[in-house]
Amino acid sequence: MKNTDSKQLPLATASMLEQAPNLKNISKPFSWKSCGITDVGKVRKHNEDSLLERTAIGLWVVADGMGGHAKGDIASQMIVDAMTRLHEGTNLCRYLDDIEDRMLEVNRKLIEKANASAKQATIGSTVVMMLAYDKYCIYIWAGDSRLYRLRDGMLRQITTDHSQVELYVEQGMISREEALDHPHGNMITRAIGATEQLFLDMDIQEMASNDRYLLCSDGLTKHIPDPEIQDLLQEGDSEEVCKTLINLTLSRGAGDNVTAIVVDIE
Repeated sequence: MKNTDSKQLPLATASMLEQAPNLKNISKPFSWKSCGITDVGKVRKHNEDSLLERTAIGLWVVADGMGGHAKGDIASQMIVDAMTRLHEGTNLCRYLDDIEDRMLEVNRKLIEKANASAKQATIGSTVVMMLAYDKYCIYIWAGDSRLYRLRDGMLRQITTDHSQVELYVEQGMISREEALDHPHGNMITRAIGATEQLFLDMDIQEMASNDRYLLCSDGLTKHIPDPEIQDLLQEGDSEEVCKTLINLTLSRGAGDNVTAIVVDIE
């Protein structure tokens, strides 16, 4: 992507981007269906999460706003609105450039809005989005909203959190187990609207029949650990699983807004 950080995209990723065909005049190897739900939770008064399902073009988005009511809501909704206006691309590289351009524009507008406010406090949002294109799954993210993949009964988190706690784990300062309830758990290191220079991470992989993907805000992962998510994703269709995940989070107190989208590849 045009505005990546200092790490180069893996050669395999770049090669897959180059080999991805135009969608015009080809038959798609997979179909998909999905279900998405967002809930204010049990503690917050306002829902700063937003989601988007555009199953017809294979695009799903979860955004988790920050900055308080009338700010975080706006940030996450601006991301969703930008992706709602996105047109399906027949060339993958141009498609991704269009997505990035729209995120850069949202980033610029959020910074302008924050600078114009009396307190000049950050107005931002995490984002995770998944794009199904031909046989490929492309995922783009900033922040700690996550994308998981269930394949052959095994769960894998395929995004990496942009968070202070994740940096501690990578540097060997704390263990993965200690990270679960670390006091800095809410500190994210990237978000749309956080800084003038936006860095988005992107990767690509081939999909397989019967893959199941989960996009979610951290309001879900705070209450349901990965081993339990793995078990729950193996029961029922996308709507049933999505409802189960949200209802379980609510039953455990839902201290934050909670959002989930379950995508089945067929």
